[in-house]
Parts: sequence; C-alpha cells; structure tokens
Amino acid sequence: MTVPRMLPPALAAAVLLALALSGLSPHDRPTWLMETCWVIVGLPLLVVVWRRFPLSPLLCCLLALHALILIVGGHYTYAEVPLGHWVQDALDLSRNPYDRLGHLAQGFVPAILVRELLIRTSPLRGSAWLAPLTVCACLAFSAFFELIEWWTALARGAAADAFLATQGDRWDTQWDMACALLGAVVSLLLLSRLHDRQLARYGTVRAQSAEPAQSTA
Repeated sequence: MTVPRMLPPALAAAVLLALALSGLSPHDRPTWLMETCWVIVGLPLLVVVWRRFPLSPLLCCLLALHALILIVGGHYTYAEVPLGHWVQDALDLSRNPYDRLGHLAQGFVPAILVRELLIRTSPLRGSAWLAPLTVCACLAFSAFFELIEWWTALARGAAADAFLATQGDRWDTQWDMACALLGAVVSLLLLSRLHDRQLARYGTVRAQSAEPAQSTA
C-alpha cells in the first residue's frame, strides 16, 4: 500500500488522544459511550486487518476525521457542541447544527469506505453500478443507525434524549437520512477520481511486489 509510513500511526495516535481526552468528564457518560463505540471498536479492527488489507491514504484521513466528529459529539452531546452553538448564533438558526454535520459525515466518509471495499473485493471496479450501490449502502447504514436510535429511545426513554439530539424536530430522522444521502453523493462526486488514482497506485505496487517473489521461486 502506498500509504506514507507514518500516516496511519500518526492518525491513530491523534484519534486515541482525542478519545482519551473526551472521556474525561463527558456531558453524559452513556451518550459518550454510545457515540464513541464506533471508534472504540473500529480502531482495533483496523489494526488487526491492516497487514492484509491496508487502506488508501484518502480513506485513512477520512476515517480519522469522522472519528474526531464522533468523539466531539460524544463528549458534549450533539446538541451542546460549542462549535455548533457558534454557528447557530452566527447564522441565526433555530437549533445547534452539529448533528447535521455528523450525519453528513455519516454519508461522506462511508461512501469512500464502501467504494474501496467494493473496488478491491468485487467485480464492480469500473462498473456503472459502483456509485449507485455505494450510495445505497450508505443510505442503508444511515437507516440502520436511525433504528439504533429508536431502540435506544425505547430502552432508555427520556434518558436517551442526549443521544437522539432531535432538539424538538419531529422530522429529525428524515433530515438525518437526507444528510447522509447528500454526504454520500457529494463525496463520490468530489473524491472518486482522487480515490481511483490512489487505488491504481496501490494496484501497481502490489503487482510489482509479487513479481520478484515469483522469479525467486
């Protein structure tokens, strides 16, 4: 993989530091745990599979960025993130918009993750179905996350309000999925060419590294 050698450990260290700091006196401990569980589970999983399936530099950076968004939201709860309050006041909005950013990222980042998995493990590379199926996968994940929020609300009742971050909006679920859909589409439009260049470079390195082994044998 053509990932710069120090990029993955540097990103992992930054995420771990942010995670540790966010765990110090979070606004609501159960909400912090539910929001950051994706990071707590995902980072060790990446370490385990890295040798067999290293990720592109673009995807590494996007995953780290998404982790930081989740960590900040988990520490403050999405409705109380200071940056969101600043944007709310600056634009005279009716609600803290940080959770909208989180759901945009929920489509923007997984779009590249799904795209990379499909290109590297399926016959879809270069197929006209690649982009539509990627968007469908992102929207399916967003819908599943909304089901998790629903199950949490049923289990915890009013105690789940910080996790749900609806802020009184009865259409919050629909807005969340629409943001994820928009994020996925924008991600593919903006980043597909860069992603293809990085994956092509990865494929060249892999092919070259295999040739000496065959000639030695």
